[in-house]
Amino acid sequence: MLLSTLACSAASGQQKEAVRMVRDAKQKKIDVYIGKQLFTSFLYPDTLEKPVLYPLHTTKGTVVTRSFPLVPRADDPTDHPHHIGLWFNFENVNGLDFWNNSYAIPAEKKASYGWIKTDRILEVTNGPIGTLAYHANWTNQQNEVLLEETTRFAFSGTNRQRIIDRVTTLKASTDVTFTDAKDGLIGLRLAHELQIPTDQDQKFTDDKGNVTVVKGGTDKLANGNYLTSAGKRGNDAWSTRAAWCKAFGKIGSDSVSVTIIDHPQNPNYPTFWHARGYGLFAANPLGEKIFTNAKSAKNLQLKKGESVTFRYRIVIDEGNATPTSKQLNATAADFAKRSVAATP
Repeated sequence: MLLSTLACSAASGQQKEAVRMVRDAKQKKIDVYIGKQLFTSFLYPDTLEKPVLYPLHTTKGTVVTRSFPLVPRADDPTDHPHHIGLWFNFENVNGLDFWNNSYAIPAEKKASYGWIKTDRILEVTNGPIGTLAYHANWTNQQNEVLLEETTRFAFSGTNRQRIIDRVTTLKASTDVTFTDAKDGLIGLRLAHELQIPTDQDQKFTDDKGNVTVVKGGTDKLANGNYLTSAGKRGNDAWSTRAAWCKAFGKIGSDSVSVTIIDHPQNPNYPTFWHARGYGLFAANPLGEKIFTNAKSAKNLQLKKGESVTFRYRIVIDEGNATPTSKQLNATAADFAKRSVAATP
């Protein structure tokens, strides 16, 4: 069982708020409220190629994830339509690409892509910590199952922070190889404001193939940055290893941050960061070959019946300043003490 001690230690002294979930089985959606505010929704309809948490809000209701493609804003970049909210998948599982699959892939090319299909909600509980557990199958286009996924979310929050603890266990239904690849494993797409400003021209392609060029230095919204536990900043965070990485910037007059924290029990800890200036923010422990320029590789292999578990904490903060490295180190140390199974 998950205990209330899962709450982020950095939030100690702050007022804890109750978590309440509202399930819509017809829409295949579960709304997660913390206090009186909608925090996020778990979406698992058949129209999506994977289950996602979308969008993610701060305590004040500020959206920290890109709205495109589900409810696009006028100023949203329209590249990478598979970047939806917060997700978990991988680019190369037995040769199938689960990461890049989306509605934008032509039907004649779909055979190269995998799907993650949620078939059962296992648990939904309210309280100081709300839990949501589900079962899903990672399949090919013939609905043959490669992996069974069991994921448990623990949601908690205060008058300042929102916390997600995600524990995912993947059990092999056949012999499976995660071939070292760049795109994985847990990822989210940041709101436009949290992108890193750039002097380079940017090309964005929408779902109809139309290309828009944004001249370097003309983006008035982007003001974000990255910081890792190892002290790497900005674009230098990409491909480096660290226990946590914080994306931060101003949205309106407030300082807003999203931090992903790795767990010491995860494979290949500390993770590599696939953190891009244009807003892709991901932790990928299975991209070692790419991130080390082929100096080493990490191909994860599971025999039929074997399993692997990944644990991550996401901390979302809004206020007059973002959490300090000392505070995030304390939060990471608290998370490292937790060893929670995905199975209810």
